[in-house]
Amino acid sequence: MSLRVEHDRALLGRLLGRDPALHAYELGDLDDFFWPYTSWFRRGEQVVLLYRAVTPPTVLAFADEAGRRGLAALLAQVAPVLPARLYAHLSPGLLPVLRGRFDVVDGGAHVKMALTDPGALAGGDGGAQPLTAAQLPELTELYAQAYPENWFDPRMLDTGQYVGVRRDGLLVAVAGVHVYSPTWGVAALGNVTTRVGYRGRGLARVAVSALCRRLLGRVRWVTLNVRADNTAAVRLYRGLGFTEVAGYGEYTLTARPETGGVGSGAAG
Repeated sequence: MSLRVEHDRALLGRLLGRDPALHAYELGDLDDFFWPYTSWFRRGEQVVLLYRAVTPPTVLAFADEAGRRGLAALLAQVAPVLPARLYAHLSPGLLPVLRGRFDVVDGGAHVKMALTDPGALAGGDGGAQPLTAAQLPELTELYAQAYPENWFDPRMLDTGQYVGVRRDGLLVAVAGVHVYSPTWGVAALGNVTTRVGYRGRGLARVAVSALCRRLLGRVRWVTLNVRADNTAAVRLYRGLGFTEVAGYGEYTLTARPETGGVGSGAAG
């Protein structure tokens, strides 16, 4: 079966929408907000996404157990056109497909979770308030202090789906999104953190709960990714009604000199 560079958003939406919790990031990237930064590859019912708005770019390849053989075949076809350096988010069993072309730094096992019991969310807003672009300097300072390794695109504030908690006149806790798409009915939480010195007071729980209640009025699926060994975060999300839906691995890939790479990534 031949490799196809896919441009049909409706078709991609139908394929990915069969498992929205697994494919929330890809579904969100179908929106106009992200679409210009994406390249899509399809082989039958399997899809690989190359997302180019970050440096290095990120390839996403997810499938349930039944679909992984077909996805592995697609990923093998895509491998020669991938950038020379990239991140990869891969379902279990797919990494060997890329090892022949890339040196691999393992970023650890991760878990995808979905909100399945909204009744477990903390009641009230706890003082959490929506954040806008006007709060970008405060938010940037908070991330520098509390979460310097995070990935944050300031454009996401334009979604209106970031909330913060203040104490002592400071922005001390925040919860936001990496992906938000009412069109496709999905959101993926991200950039959740609490200022050092204010941790252990349940403020992240307040922020996440307030954001989830806000999102549930607009999307069907609220999801997130978390490191499997981040037991405190996994426990927090379970307590807020999230359930594990799939495991995957995150990796940094660098092309071996003898295999090369296409540099900036495939054309959209």
